[in-house]
Amino acid sequence: MSQRFLPYGRQLIDEADIEAVTRVLKSDFLTTGPEIEAFERDFAKVTGAAEAVACSNGTTALHLPLAGLGVGEGDRCIVPTITFMATANAVRYCGGKVVFADVDPDTGLMTRNTLADAMARASGPVKAILPVHLGGQSCDMAAIADLARESGAVIVEDSCHAIGTERAGGKVGDGKFADAAAFSFHPVKTIAAGEGGAVTTNDPELAETMRRLRSHGITRNRQEFIGNPGEPWRQEFHDLGWNYRLPDINAALVRSQLSKLEVFAARRRELAAIYDKGFARFDDHVRPIARMPEQNPCWHLYVLRIDFEALGTSRIEVMNGLRERGVGTQVHYIPVHTQKIYDDPGAYPGAAEYYRTCLSIPLFVGMSDEDAHFVVRAIGDVLGLKAL
Repeated sequence: MSQRFLPYGRQLIDEADIEAVTRVLKSDFLTTGPEIEAFERDFAKVTGAAEAVACSNGTTALHLPLAGLGVGEGDRCIVPTITFMATANAVRYCGGKVVFADVDPDTGLMTRNTLADAMARASGPVKAILPVHLGGQSCDMAAIADLARESGAVIVEDSCHAIGTERAGGKVGDGKFADAAAFSFHPVKTIAAGEGGAVTTNDPELAETMRRLRSHGITRNRQEFIGNPGEPWRQEFHDLGWNYRLPDINAALVRSQLSKLEVFAARRRELAAIYDKGFARFDDHVRPIARMPEQNPCWHLYVLRIDFEALGTSRIEVMNGLRERGVGTQVHYIPVHTQKIYDDPGAYPGAAEYYRTCLSIPLFVGMSDEDAHFVVRAIGDVLGLKAL
């Protein structure tokens, strides 16, 4: 095996990040302290939203707005089948029913047409729609929001891959097309908290509800108390909430990382451009996913579509061959409808075609230009392809 190994994703931590965490470790608050409000204020400003609510991870960032928007037992919610399990599972946590949507085979994204098809199959009113912005590219939210408004459904954007992505008229998370947007700060994402998440919204009441739900449903508002408001220790629980809080330690780290978002996004775009140029010299059996118009993505993933069958190989053989050469890869994602806990026998041809050919290759800020060239050469070597 090569001594150099490039995983498909990895965080970049510098001295400023370490100093930010150390400052909190030396403070009076390790959790539920001032770092949370400071991060929420900074994150709302960066995304262009009126409100940001910090939480413990991307999964809780999906669950909180669904719960806050009233998704409940039996409510139909549409989720694309190409996503991480958390998108669908968050619906289930609320007691909702997942209705899967197909995706465009060239981008892996839900479209207005695949959404319309899912709504027709829902056999009843749809409560919520959860578009997934895959790899850094945004769905066509204008088209999706238009259809959602016609049906009266709420929208929660799964933006866990798309912090920093710009699209026509604004940024992912700005609330222009959705009731809420969920973000993740897992170490393989563009900015890292260790574990962490956030929800953006332009609805102050929803933000307040989510802040209450993330901390066991506690209220300290004396105007709401049913008990003696004169008791200085009184706190009351009017909602069934959870411990979805983000510690100040994690908030300090992600706040420091957030200050470098533009630099991180620019570097990811530079690496993607190197890949684009390198793979353009291969034949049509190896190509990047199709690009959405009028967008400037902050790439979380660089996904190749490889016709393994046409090249006389398999994805297993290619992944193993690349690992031997020091290149880590991953598959994003196995269609969720095929997983045991869903076991949906429906036909999703776009998702099947996307899954058949997708492979995520290394993309992270700490990569050098030569690392990217090395990955291109390794893929050509494993596939037995020479540049055209």
